[in-house]
Amino acid sequence: MWKVIKSKISALYSDFLCAIARWQHRQNLPVLEERDRQILKTLKREGVYTTTLAELGLSSTPDMLTAANKLWSQIKPDKNDPLYEMWPQIHTVTESPEIYAWATEKRLLDLIENYIGLPITFHGVHLRQDFPSEHQFGTLLWHSDAEDRRIIKIFVSLKEVGEKSGPFQYIPRSLTSLFNWQYYWLYFKLWQSRYMGIDDEIVKKVIPQSAWKSCTGPLGTVVMADTKNTLHHGTVRQEERVTLFFCYTANPPERPELCTQYWDDTFPKLNLNSSSETAQVV
Repeated sequence: MWKVIKSKISALYSDFLCAIARWQHRQNLPVLEERDRQILKTLKREGVYTTTLAELGLSSTPDMLTAANKLWSQIKPDKNDPLYEMWPQIHTVTESPEIYAWATEKRLLDLIENYIGLPITFHGVHLRQDFPSEHQFGTLLWHSDAEDRRIIKIFVSLKEVGEKSGPFQYIPRSLTSLFNWQYYWLYFKLWQSRYMGIDDEIVKKVIPQSAWKSCTGPLGTVVMADTKNTLHHGTVRQEERVTLFFCYTANPPERPELCTQYWDDTFPKLNLNSSSETAQVV
């Protein structure tokens, strides 16, 4: 019991120190353009902002898309996996110069630093292929991520994302703030699941399905999300979904051991010298 109490006190003290550091760093935050101030405002209010590569307008987008599609062309799914629980194929593509250049564009880093409130680090990127599924399991369950106190993950779709392809879905933070009892009920249920995730039926008891937000859109849809503080999941899908997952946290993050997967050998890497057709910019 004493170990549990000591651990809780240590965590609270660490959070307190982080809050002080965030307060001290506020005067050093980069100045944002008006369009990015609007993105920041939405992120703080809802926890998620959805746009497209074209609307975002980063100069490195064409090269990034071309590189991503070349890498995607190398992936050959294991057709022997059962449809009942076909787990995603994940490849680490952080070492791709074109993808790395997009991920570290100054405008993007400035926006993320303003949200996190501290100096940040980009950990890396996964190329993820999700397959049709018949029920909720894994990241199809509602969950929150644990790398840091605030996390920004950016998901860039390499295919059109409709309801059948299992879009990223979330509950707006305005509905689950610390002042709402639903927040405590949902995170108690997550705790009961040992943070493995909860299903739709549990969530429906306190948040109506009509309030859930699905991030559908064309090829090149971009979702920015605080996956720590926003309850989210991928939905059960009938069609394949292909996405780049970028991860950013404070430097250093609260749990650095969870961040190594974006650059180490946890997942296989693809041949960066492979060639395929050039992607179209959207």
